[in-house]
Amino acid sequence: MHIFEFLKEIFFYSGYLNSNPHSFPKPLSPSKEKEYIRRYMEGDEKAREVLIEHNLRLVAHIAKKYSNANVDNDDFISIGTIGLIKGINTFNADKGTQLVTYIARCIENEILMFLRADKKNNAEVSLGESIGEDKEGNKISLLDVISTDESSVDDQVELRMQSEKLYGILSKVLTKRERVVIDLRYGLSGGEILPQREIARILGISRSYVSRIQKRALAKLHKEFEKKR
Repeated sequence: MHIFEFLKEIFFYSGYLNSNPHSFPKPLSPSKEKEYIRRYMEGDEKAREVLIEHNLRLVAHIAKKYSNANVDNDDFISIGTIGLIKGINTFNADKGTQLVTYIARCIENEILMFLRADKKNNAEVSLGESIGEDKEGNKISLLDVISTDESSVDDQVELRMQSEKLYGILSKVLTKRERVVIDLRYGLSGGEILPQREIARILGISRSYVSRIQKRALAKLHKEFEKKR
């Protein structure tokens, strides 16, 4: 999975969670879940999307557990969404672990890493985690796709094209301030993921205003990517 596709999914599902905070697709029945897992393991990307969508409420549920922490719930939703997508991407039914158990652990791990990173004021901790596999089946991370590799010119060209495509969509859909907030919030330029209060400090505005800007931007991106599904 290329960084463009990964970020597109983060924006799409984070936008859904922010736009529908009290309305989520119901969990799949055990038989339906088993069927979609089988189809996903066979390469059906639509089945993978279904598994993500029907586990979105798990992100919201786990995020609530950390509501007493000194971090806004929107941050936990965004980080938890990353954990959910990573969990679905790396799930292996052959290992005998239940899907909900595995992805819940991935969501919590992502949130806990974010909290540890926030304490150290270093938000790059999540970039080394697996986000998918390459054509040979090797695990790849955001660092892998962001970093340059002189031995793979084709991959560099494709990554540049995908990055240009992503920024083209951001420029088309978002205002300048919305782009800045999304850029800082998801580390699109320098690989750093910043919490809302740090973005507020940088921009000289309130954290609640940053939250409103982020929600509005994600709603726009969700709508835009929904057209292309």
